[in-house]
Amino acid sequence: MIESQNNPKKMMWITLAMMAFSTVWSFGNVVNGFVYFDGTKVVFSWILMFLLYFVPYALMVGELGSVFKSSGGGVSSWVNATMGPKWAYYAGWTYWACHVVYISSKGTGGLRAMAWGIFTNTKWYDSLPTAWTQFATLAVFLFFCWVASRGIPVLKNLATVAGTSMFIMSILFIVMMFAAPLINPHAGYYNINWNWKSFLPTFNVKYLTSLSILVFAVGGCEKISPYVNKVKNPSKNFPKAMITLAIMIMVSAILGTFAMAMMFDPKVVNAHMNEYISNGPYIAFQRLGDYYHVNSLFVYIYAWCNVIGQFSTLVLSIDAPLRMLLGSKEAKDYIPKKLLKVNKHGAFINGIWMVVILSGALIVVQALLPDAQSVMAQLIKLNSTTMPLRYLWVFIAFIALRKQKDKFEDKNNYQMTHHQGLAYTAGWWCFIVTLACCILGIYSPDPLTLFLNVATPVILVALGLILPTIKKHQDKKLA
Repeated sequence: MIESQNNPKKMMWITLAMMAFSTVWSFGNVVNGFVYFDGTKVVFSWILMFLLYFVPYALMVGELGSVFKSSGGGVSSWVNATMGPKWAYYAGWTYWACHVVYISSKGTGGLRAMAWGIFTNTKWYDSLPTAWTQFATLAVFLFFCWVASRGIPVLKNLATVAGTSMFIMSILFIVMMFAAPLINPHAGYYNINWNWKSFLPTFNVKYLTSLSILVFAVGGCEKISPYVNKVKNPSKNFPKAMITLAIMIMVSAILGTFAMAMMFDPKVVNAHMNEYISNGPYIAFQRLGDYYHVNSLFVYIYAWCNVIGQFSTLVLSIDAPLRMLLGSKEAKDYIPKKLLKVNKHGAFINGIWMVVILSGALIVVQALLPDAQSVMAQLIKLNSTTMPLRYLWVFIAFIALRKQKDKFEDKNNYQMTHHQGLAYTAGWWCFIVTLACCILGIYSPDPLTLFLNVATPVILVALGLILPTIKKHQDKKLA
């Protein structure tokens, strides 16, 4: 870590920007943007998303993290301090419920990465009946639920190593792709059309229902909130770090899009959407290996890093959000006692069973989809409409904080703006954009996908509302 020369306990703002960059961004975001938004036509949308959504979002996170520096930066703790424990429970439940879909996607992604790591393609895997691939996914999921119940800590370190490796490869991909024409000029690259119209999106139903992909891509910066007050002069340097972060991500997204445009024809991508949604990053690294005459070397490295990352993240996603929900101080007041049971390994065993039932049911239902590629595409879309729902609580907490400005005012705390009207506008703007994108993202021309996109959040929200009622009924019986 780079340290300030004047104060060794304070980090430089550029350090925070780099930490946030590696936390928020990934190569998969570049691929999804290119695939869903017709190649270079995503550029305009990326720029708007960063300037009008990501920057105010990050600055709001900075203010919340600064005010509630002793709370560890959890969104539930922000809501608890500004709105009370009942709302904090709902925030915690939303955060956990969003991971139900995410968990089911990790098993699918891990098996697909393994197929690439073994065969350097997924022809055999994708040719299997969907019921078989989903059975394998279910078996993997149940195994890692068992691992989570045993409290094995080593996977956290594996996830960090794999995540760092994937991040480095994402950056190297852009650098190496732009260098490729100099090293191998006759490899057959696509020419980028620099006409202004080639960067402007086509505003149609597909565009509006895909915006949640971009919101999902840039979200999650609340993870860096604990570091706000560890930066030297946070009121000046934190916004500088966040604006630098936005610029780095915007440059990475745009350069990554141009690198993809040198490899792929958007017309071919549009004609085989599920193929590129499921396998885009692997195909890109395969072609990069061809340009550098190293065959499948880059695919092997990327695939096996992804195998480790997907499966270790699967365990962490089963365990960590569950601990945040059931281990919170609100849990005993709003969640039935049986769900709070801890086994000898310190795992919430009945909570893990709840994950097994909900995520397992989603895995089983997806066996009705036509093939494994459809499953992967459906999960990416479903994640993009459910995971951003947790960001809503960031904006709710920020609006509630500004309404109680006098209560939490401290000259040492960072503020995104001293202007109350501007603060409210930013909070409500980000809330409305997030909610609108999630709602629009639900639509799908495929009936089963549409059903899952509607049913999944409805069931999870209903369960979150029912649990406090069950708890209240149990308390009456004991009274």
